[in-house]
Amino acid sequence: MFYYGYNTKFGKIYISADEKNILEISFNKPNYRTQETPLIKRAFSELEEYFNGQRKTFDLPLKLEGTEFQKKVWQELIKIPYGKTISYKELATSVGNEKACRAVGLANNKNKIMIVIPCHRVIGSNGDLTGYAGGLNIKKQLLDLEAQKR
Repeated sequence: MFYYGYNTKFGKIYISADEKNILEISFNKPNYRTQETPLIKRAFSELEEYFNGQRKTFDLPLKLEGTEFQKKVWQELIKIPYGKTISYKELATSVGNEKACRAVGLANNKNKIMIVIPCHRVIGSNGDLTGYAGGLNIKKQLLDLEAQKR
């Protein structure tokens, strides 16, 4: 497993991959061997296109590692359209249990493939920005970027 770090307007982003799949995109440096592989380069190229408003969806092979519930939540996150937001309650309803807001929030928090699996598009029921591993400032910047480029 490999990773490589890139400077972006949102700060340093680290992309991790094995030979076939993206494993992680985060603002935290992983514990893998540093190497810029073709897949990692491709992932960063797609992220740059997204940051420049030229890409609204991603076409990357992803390896989701988590519980079945977490994977179900992450698959629902991918369905949230670019430039749109949903509440934790709406996300819980979409995975089949409207009372599972807290569990959905915990699954969101365990998402290792930020931006590509757009956990930043989930907000509080009252419209407030809540929780984001990259920080609320970056969450707001990502949502603002998407709102401008719709």
